[in-house]
Amino acid sequence: MFHSRSRLTAGTVLALTAALSLSACGGSKAGDEGAGSTSCVDTSGDTVKLGFLNSTSGAMAISEQTVRDSLSLAAEQINASGGILGKKIEPVVEDGASDPAIFAEKIEKLLTGDCVAAVFGGWTSASRKAMLPVVEADHGLLFYPVQYEGLEASKNIYYTGATTNQQIIPAMDFLKSKGVKTLFLAGSDYVFPRTANKIIKQYAKELGIEIVGEEYVPLDDDDWTTQVAKIVDAKPDFVFNTINGSSNVGFIKAYYEQGLSPKTSPIISVSIAEEEAPAMGKDVTGQYAAWNYFESVSSPTNDAFIKAFQDKYGADRPTSDPMEAAYTSLYLYKNLVEKADSFDVDEINASADGVSFDAPEGTVTIDGENHHIAKTALIGQINSDNQFDVVWSSEKAIEPDPFLEGYAWWDPSAK
Repeated sequence: MFHSRSRLTAGTVLALTAALSLSACGGSKAGDEGAGSTSCVDTSGDTVKLGFLNSTSGAMAISEQTVRDSLSLAAEQINASGGILGKKIEPVVEDGASDPAIFAEKIEKLLTGDCVAAVFGGWTSASRKAMLPVVEADHGLLFYPVQYEGLEASKNIYYTGATTNQQIIPAMDFLKSKGVKTLFLAGSDYVFPRTANKIIKQYAKELGIEIVGEEYVPLDDDDWTTQVAKIVDAKPDFVFNTINGSSNVGFIKAYYEQGLSPKTSPIISVSIAEEEAPAMGKDVTGQYAAWNYFESVSSPTNDAFIKAFQDKYGADRPTSDPMEAAYTSLYLYKNLVEKADSFDVDEINASADGVSFDAPEGTVTIDGENHHIAKTALIGQINSDNQFDVVWSSEKAIEPDPFLEGYAWWDPSAK
């Protein structure tokens, strides 16, 4: 049922080795699968500890701080309404510092040192892949809130952001509907962009879209001058942006300084949302993004969410997809625990299928087979207020297919 199919880099293995040495109390280890192991999670009192692990420093802080804020809001709301099984949430917060090795160390500390019942956080796929073997070895739970490249499922992770058939593939369908013939790929040099672009290239061939360039820059590098010059030369109909974090600022700067614009080669992004758009340093009106939630979604549930967030953090603070997915993840955890009537990982997993939450994006439901959730795909175009006007929608929730088993064109063995 669960097969993570993830390959660890040497750096991640070293990070994991270091992280495991920090173990302070008894979580189960790989191979035990939770059977007969003694967890150090203590829910005998009137509180339950939950870990919030987000980057509040480093290149990813521009994005991850808002996720931390939304988790804090959800915890306050849940506590105000009586907690989880009558127990108030006691957050234990850690900074992943935009470093996968630190994420591995911190999740080990949270699970076996602080003895939290679950961890909420991570953003980059590098951070998630560094945490995956730790959370599996300790038989804990991680709730991961960000869209990602798919090709993974773990009994110890719940994925509340989109997998590729809920974001990347719909974005390509949108481009096809716009008559796009040529596409340039620009990404950060790590797991998500390279895997996403492998999928994009195969689906582009199926759609008759030509890839006219593919460039990467390290996640912590803001200099896109040389790579953008290649976009200028290629003159693509669209640029597909899989850049993450503050590197987007350098990319957008080079893009406009070299004469590109939404009228010549517009950008469709999968990591620029309402929080990032005004931080780009340029007017990004007219550019596009593919997500499953925008602040502009019209519903009473979303209106209430926006009001609560802005009442807490200020009227100038926008809401965005990853923070909504993080907010949703804490409520899904509450509903999982209450359906299972237990904080035990195995009991939660056994009753997970069909657990739902009336989220700001719409009702979401957990697939018990792969721990992803059904999500509606949206394409938004940035307006002059740095909000997104929805210009395309899948109209209904798309069931998660993280391994793209329903797509005949997908060949995972292709280079």
